[in-house]
Amino acid sequence: MNSTLRKIFTGAGVLAAISLLAACGSMQDKKAEPAPAPQAAPAPRAAPAPAPKAKAKAKLAAKKAKPKILNIQQKIELQGMPFAKAEMTEDNKAELAKFLAGLRKATKARGPVTFGAVVVTGHTDRIGGLPYNQKLSERRAVVVKDALVASGVDQKLIFWEGKAFKQPIPVTKFCDNKMKRKQLIECLAPNRRVTVEVVGRALNLKPKPKPAAKAKPKPKAKAKPAR
Repeated sequence: MNSTLRKIFTGAGVLAAISLLAACGSMQDKKAEPAPAPQAAPAPRAAPAPAPKAKAKAKLAAKKAKPKILNIQQKIELQGMPFAKAEMTEDNKAELAKFLAGLRKATKARGPVTFGAVVVTGHTDRIGGLPYNQKLSERRAVVVKDALVASGVDQKLIFWEGKAFKQPIPVTKFCDNKMKRKQLIECLAPNRRVTVEVVGRALNLKPKPKPAAKAKPKPKAKAKPAR
């Protein structure tokens, strides 16, 4: 009986061992598999390049929207200053004020002028020597320069000089030196002057002319059938 029981127990132990090994194998098989690595998000698609026609239209629209700037150049002659003096007459002052007001005021064609530079040139008649008239012409230019500054023109934009009698008014060539002194002084009065020239810019306000509409072709008359 002992041998029989030993065989049974021995056989049972083998069976138990085999069952245990099978169970371990199944547990290993049932272990969870590692989670898959996260996939990278797809890269955003690049926006399609604008068509050539769209680019051309955008450039044309920007060009139309940009305001056009006008180059302005205006000049005035303040004539008839007192003989041998660096003074402005009342007429000179009124003319200069009107000239500046006109530039600063907008018109139908342009906006107010922004001053870029102002050139002031003094002149004299031909009576007297060159050194004296050179200094006199410079003093006349300074007088007008000061008047411009007083009216609001930036002094840094003003350039002045004197020309003495080197640039006479053409009509004064008929003033004969044989005239009496008083008559000659009156005849040469236009030369006693100061020239003011303004260079600047202004916005163009004049609308562009509309293109003429194309005439539609007249329909051709249908030929009548011959009878």
